[in-house]
Amino acid sequence: MARQFPLEHVRNIGIMAHIDAGKTTCSERILFFAGKTHKLGEVHDGTTVLDWMPQERERGITITSAATSLEWAGHQISLIDTPGHVDFTVEVERSLRVLDGAIALFCAVGGVEPQSEQVWHQSEKYNVPKLAFINKMDRTGADFFGVLEQIQKELGANAVPVVVPIGKEEQFKGIIDLIKMKAIVYDEESEGRIYHEEAIPADKLEKAKKWRAFLVEKCAEQCDTLLEKFVETGDLTEAEMWDVLRRATVARRVVPVYCGAAFKNKGVQQLLDGVVKLLPAPNQIPSIICSNDPNNTRAVADDVPFSGLAFKIMADKHIGKLTYVRIYSGTLHAGDNILNSSRDKMQRVGRILRMHANRQEPLEEAHAGDIVAVVGLSETKTGDTICDSDNPIHLMPIEFPTPVVSISIAPESKGDNERLGEALHRLADEDPTFTVAFDQETSETIISGMGELHLEIIVDRLKREFNVTAKVGRPEVAYRETATNGVEGQYKHVKQSGGRGQFADVCLRLEPTGSGTGFEFVNDVVGGHIPQNFIPSVEKGVVKAMHHGPFAGYPVVDMRVTLYDGSYHEVDSNDFAFQEAARAGFKMLFLRAHPTLLEPVMSVEVVTPEEFMGPVSSSICQRRGRIETMEAKGDFRIVSGLVPLAEMFGYANALRTATQGRASFSMVFEHYEPVPFAIIEEIVKRRREQNKIR
Repeated sequence: MARQFPLEHVRNIGIMAHIDAGKTTCSERILFFAGKTHKLGEVHDGTTVLDWMPQERERGITITSAATSLEWAGHQISLIDTPGHVDFTVEVERSLRVLDGAIALFCAVGGVEPQSEQVWHQSEKYNVPKLAFINKMDRTGADFFGVLEQIQKELGANAVPVVVPIGKEEQFKGIIDLIKMKAIVYDEESEGRIYHEEAIPADKLEKAKKWRAFLVEKCAEQCDTLLEKFVETGDLTEAEMWDVLRRATVARRVVPVYCGAAFKNKGVQQLLDGVVKLLPAPNQIPSIICSNDPNNTRAVADDVPFSGLAFKIMADKHIGKLTYVRIYSGTLHAGDNILNSSRDKMQRVGRILRMHANRQEPLEEAHAGDIVAVVGLSETKTGDTICDSDNPIHLMPIEFPTPVVSISIAPESKGDNERLGEALHRLADEDPTFTVAFDQETSETIISGMGELHLEIIVDRLKREFNVTAKVGRPEVAYRETATNGVEGQYKHVKQSGGRGQFADVCLRLEPTGSGTGFEFVNDVVGGHIPQNFIPSVEKGVVKAMHHGPFAGYPVVDMRVTLYDGSYHEVDSNDFAFQEAARAGFKMLFLRAHPTLLEPVMSVEVVTPEEFMGPVSSSICQRRGRIETMEAKGDFRIVSGLVPLAEMFGYANALRTATQGRASFSMVFEHYEPVPFAIIEEIVKRRREQNKIR
């Protein structure tokens, strides 16, 4: 089956923003104007296409990134609507990894908010070209130029308006196209769905000329030839501007800025024009590079060996496991046998589906640049590379943040134990930031995630999708253990119980490393005192001990462990003996190295009316927080600070009470830092009682 759209006419884009900036409303308008839907879906009515989960419709938020496909101006656009809530940051991370471009949405009132900053940095990590769309221009307090300045200053972006608004708040009538130098005015009787072009109003002409000159100058800066022409004539043609703007956007030297009011249907069609004119096709970004061999590259084309990245797993109750795949090269057919190079396993492609939120359209084949769902890849996990078995390649995997909140969970009826375990592991398959573990010492199942809301949604999904009602414990913070001093010593594991015994002797040196550096194992054994085949066993034993730290049972981080000497017995030494020696030796030495606890610290931002500044500041300080900045934004004040996650449970209710429900807050994980000594004792005591550690 031939490709329906040439590769140059394919766009893979996502919409990213802070919560409540209007991502889903904007996505619904895009679907409507592209003719994909014939009725406008509204978040407040629970009628959206992309927010299809019951939990999303009830809460009015996006929880899972939804993929859909549409046509605009002879182009195929694959669109992914991502969540704005920090608890679901995994959805943004994996979407940005496979997208070629993004629309960064900003609220015209809120501007650059904490999560918009977070997703912006995520997109920069993956070198994703962006357009900016300043939404909600009809809202009271809307300030296009103020938000533009924030994008430039706070995000360090070379933000260049392609349009400017005509009016604002209730007077927002339309936009001025700075390339055509025409006013685009929306028809109020059609609720903004119809627009016409006209001459720029006289009272707006001077401002339009000023911003047109700014745009032309920014375009000219990108190309020496155009710069000469600009110096001579002071202007550029429309074609020249579109061409240079596109090249600069793809190279991430410029971020073109649009504006509108998605809820009122204004500005969305022009934004779609910008997507097809300015964002790159899959073959207009750098070639695919093998992650472990930079010289192994592959062009984005249909006639080269197949390769793709599995970026999302979903369980469908009718079809089973759906694996979302971004195809980077070649063509994939239903029935193909392919290699999962990440796990070195062959897989058979059952069916290929083009997704429209939770609805599917079957395909016989999919091509380079396509984003599709595949049925049949039972062994494939998020971040795995799938490829042609004769031409293996490893694509760069996706990095996921570590869960920071844990709760214990148990089924209400004992007969549901097996079903609970199966359901939890299926959900963990879908979401790499959700983990399931069994605590041997307390015989409890522990689930961990990115926040209270994340785990609340998991428990809700267990009930709705798997018919398992669960009892949950109170949220627990994911503390970490580390040492504050270096220490070294010897440990011998000797066991004689008749017949062949066990012998292993290890000399270990433990040293704390910097925050966030992780674990490093160093082999400094010389002279064959320990045979090479036992060295991996020593590392394995150390890693085992670090999973469940000796101090309070939390994972150990930021340590360098050096094996510098030891001895073995020709008959009694084996892998198990060296694992045990390393495990017990690490535990013994770690407790001598002045261990301490680390806790997750959150960056918290509270938006409050000025009259409640006192209670808001107190609420942060009372939670062991430290206030970093206070600033004014319109009639509101923004208080930013760092607060330990342990103190943030229940903060939403406390803030609501203190401010009569008029303040709101958002928080993002910032880093781990040491727990104050007075609190460590209390945490360790409680943990030891829970785990019955003696």
